[in-house]
Amino acid sequence: MKISVIGAGNVGATCANEVANKDYAREVVLLDIKEGLPQGKALDMWQTAPICLSDTRIKGVTDDYCATANSDIIVITSGLPRKPGMSRDDLIATNANIVKQVTKKAVEKSPDAIIIIVSNPLDVMTYAALQAANEVCSKPTNKVFGMAGILDTARYTAFLAEELNISVKDIRAILMGGHGDTMVPLPRYTTVSGIPVTELLDKDKLDEIIQRAKVGGGELVKLMGTSAWYAPGIAAAQMVEAIVKNSRRILPVCTYLNGEYGLKDIYLGVPVVLGQNGIEKVIELDLNNEEKALLNKSAEAVQEVMTTLDNMNLFDKK
Repeated sequence: MKISVIGAGNVGATCANEVANKDYAREVVLLDIKEGLPQGKALDMWQTAPICLSDTRIKGVTDDYCATANSDIIVITSGLPRKPGMSRDDLIATNANIVKQVTKKAVEKSPDAIIIIVSNPLDVMTYAALQAANEVCSKPTNKVFGMAGILDTARYTAFLAEELNISVKDIRAILMGGHGDTMVPLPRYTTVSGIPVTELLDKDKLDEIIQRAKVGGGELVKLMGTSAWYAPGIAAAQMVEAIVKNSRRILPVCTYLNGEYGLKDIYLGVPVVLGQNGIEKVIELDLNNEEKALLNKSAEAVQEVMTTLDNMNLFDKK
């Protein structure tokens, strides 16, 4: 098993380190355009192997896509991080071009690889990656998807555990929709050791936690002056683990919808079965009218950004 991580910034390095330390692959390649950065981080990570007892070899390279050839999984984290006051949509033109270039180069060397996108704005960058991949070869949509729901769910779960003063291990939750302010946490599908969370917290407190989860990324940007990296990197690594181990985990993933939930030709976060073939199955929950309305509102927001990308004419339409 060979895994390549494109982008040796904080998110990419965190993901690569987690994948290597957990022995998910024979080889991890960390690629970046900045000379010395991926090599230095890869060397530092390799020196943790005797401590973590990991046999995964990790290699850092500068813009050398030949080193990524025949990868089974490619995680793309390349792009500019959000700065204070910057919306996700502000990033679209620059990051779409970055994602286009790195995806094409990576797919040329590894046409059969599963592609996981972590770049922001997440939903539209996953859409951009699919179009870029299809300029090289016909890429099935179940092998190009994005990391967002796992991160958003983790934030939601962490805030619930903090409020209830309980272990995060006992909370099961799911979120849907776009990665951003229109995401759709689902209290009706949130339980604590099987107990509906609505029996443990009143509506006002739940709404407060949901709102904090929705702006969780922005909260960190305000505190640090840049985007988060530990939780996003480890969330991407969890997706890698599900694929490598073929564990068929049910996880919220940004995937291409072709009629599911009444939505078509759009990338959006929904629960899926994740295994060795990528998206093995999209799970359709029986949403009530309020939940459906929230999901449709989120889809409209994502579709608007996708249309903005389409209007830039950055990709060859086949």
